[in-house]
Amino acid sequence: MVAMGLSKGNQTGVQQPAMSEEDFSCVDVAEFDAISINLKPKPSEKYPGKLHAQSVAKRLGSKQGLIYLPSKKSCNYEDSDQEVFFRQRRYFYYLSGVDLPNCVVTYNIEKDSLTLFIPPPNSGTSVIFNGSSPTPEEIKAKYDFDAVELTTALPDFLTHFAHREKGMIYVLHPYQIPPKSTIMQSITLEDGCQSNLYIPPWETSKLQPTMDAARTIKSPYELKMIRKANEISAQAHLNVLRGIKHFKNEAEVEAVFAATCIARQAKRQAYGIIAGAGENASTLHYVANNEPLEGRQLLCLDAGCEWDCYASDVTRTFPISGAFTPEAQAIYDLVAQMQEECIAMCKPGVNFRSIHLHAHAVAAAGLMKLGLLHNGTFDEIFKSGASVAFFPHGLGHFLGLEVHDVGDGTNSLLSTHAKSWLTNFHSILQDPSSSSVSVLAPNMVITIEPGM
Repeated sequence: MVAMGLSKGNQTGVQQPAMSEEDFSCVDVAEFDAISINLKPKPSEKYPGKLHAQSVAKRLGSKQGLIYLPSKKSCNYEDSDQEVFFRQRRYFYYLSGVDLPNCVVTYNIEKDSLTLFIPPPNSGTSVIFNGSSPTPEEIKAKYDFDAVELTTALPDFLTHFAHREKGMIYVLHPYQIPPKSTIMQSITLEDGCQSNLYIPPWETSKLQPTMDAARTIKSPYELKMIRKANEISAQAHLNVLRGIKHFKNEAEVEAVFAATCIARQAKRQAYGIIAGAGENASTLHYVANNEPLEGRQLLCLDAGCEWDCYASDVTRTFPISGAFTPEAQAIYDLVAQMQEECIAMCKPGVNFRSIHLHAHAVAAAGLMKLGLLHNGTFDEIFKSGASVAFFPHGLGHFLGLEVHDVGDGTNSLLSTHAKSWLTNFHSILQDPSSSSVSVLAPNMVITIEPGM
């Protein structure tokens, strides 16, 4: 299999702002009859959690209410004292930027107030084994919160909102609603009147699709994180290429890629590294990575790291010996043509389904030229979907906090749900512009990864 893929976001260059007098400090050094000029350090950029919360609230269409998002909880493996690998809930991270367990983030829509609740600080032996946990003051200095409280204050906070403020409490899923005892069902107000909750304050159907729509359009900060992840992944791919002639096993490819990322502080992969040699490259999500390279022509490396929870996704196929055979070169060039022409089509307002069909048109024409498809005109062969036998997957997907990131209404850029890609192909062919979900917009990030 020959496959190519890369991440494509807003390609507009970011111009660096000109420096001003405020960026420097000047000190007269009398001893040397000179002036010392020091460049002032720039303040670190905070994760734009509040900007994201405002975007979600705008799409919710409500001027009142509370968004409630719990983080992932820490836990141990079954019958073990070892912790399960921690991976933050992406919806929580989108509104917080905090990669810590056992927290809750809330956003009061009417007050435009973002609050993080963190567990009480470690104490006793937990400090010895796990170190100190960040304090509310440290978190508030680093992140974009209006308030940081301990989770012990959460019951009073939710009770106050439910009885004294207007609007529903929006949660992603019913199972993320806290225990009923968290909110007091009846309280006495300051004027002596009794307030009773006859109707549960929770709303569980609107938040997820609203957040999916917001996450589809990346903020400038998010674009920086995705570019950083891709830059590190590109370096890891290059390091594999430099050593491929000396490797004996797929495992060495995986090891070099992962080591490069870890050395650059990108310690998590966005998905399992796929290093498939020979026939293994035809398994789209091959992850065994344990077979010898000897006697095999090509290796498909599909791998990308995360940077601060944001994913990358890069796929490249190359000859293990360093040189393509004529047949492999012809297929490689065809896939490269598919990719380059499809990238050129990616512009705001273009329907991705049309780009997907163009990839199949290029594939069909190229395979006919190579004599691999015949017994029909181009129009007949293209409309039959014969190219699906060689290109049996989607052209690309959204990229962000997930490698297959969410979209507005679906995480499929093609907005198709049939299990058969031949069925999908004919569905798109009959109506290539039927889905508004597939229309590209500025600051979407997508992948373009044809294969054969």
